[in-house]
Amino acid sequence: MRRTAKTTWILARAGFRRYSTYRLATLAGLTTNTVFGLIRASILLAALASAGTSIAGYDAGEISSFVWWSQGLIASVNLFQWSEVATRVRSGDIAVDFARPIDPQVAYLATDLGRAVLQFLARGVPSILIGAVTFGIALPQSPWLWPLALLSTLLAVLISFGCRYAVNLTSFWLVESRGPQLAYVVVSGFLCGLYVPVHWFPDWLQLIAHATPFPSMLQTPIDLLSGRASPADALPLLLTQLLWATAALALGQVMTRLGRRRLEVQGG
Repeated sequence: MRRTAKTTWILARAGFRRYSTYRLATLAGLTTNTVFGLIRASILLAALASAGTSIAGYDAGEISSFVWWSQGLIASVNLFQWSEVATRVRSGDIAVDFARPIDPQVAYLATDLGRAVLQFLARGVPSILIGAVTFGIALPQSPWLWPLALLSTLLAVLISFGCRYAVNLTSFWLVESRGPQLAYVVVSGFLCGLYVPVHWFPDWLQLIAHATPFPSMLQTPIDLLSGRASPADALPLLLTQLLWATAALALGQVMTRLGRRRLEVQGG
């Protein structure tokens, strides 16, 4: 276990260093985050103004917080398409991952955690600061909610990775997996609260959303960070995230083992 922990730490550092080399891409991502944050904030604030009242309890300050906290988390949680594992399955390079002394899911997760830290520091924090200066943002209701909010963010990253990893592994059974990957990005982005808060959904759509892990990937950490969730709400929200993270990672383990049995690599 000590050797595995050391290897995991090395892989996480490697993931951090790998993505830190793309400085121009990171700067472009920060610019995109900021521009889209300004656009989203303007549109949602206009919606509030046209309604003439708060929507689902969101006033102007809360909707501004929702926008900028989500812009700060979007890159770390990674709600975009990711196909690294699927590409390795198609090429047969996944056989090399299976031959290594560390579980492939653990190795990719460690690398993804390093990426998430880099993206949060390089893109997330500056985006949040820009939002705080331009529109203003709210903070957690209590100081002791800060560590719980950070834990919620970590769980959101785990859930997102588990889901993306499982979608990538469909390549073992499908000739082309870009369809499932694209469908996942569209559905998860909508149901996680990327476009509008999940609390704005009609009741029937909220039920559908909460039957999936997607709100736990973005809406939950935003609620804790923006002060919408009270201290009494924190533990149930974290427990829900923990259950989804466990389920997503367990699904990845099952699919990895089934894929290992199915894999056939030809050539020399």
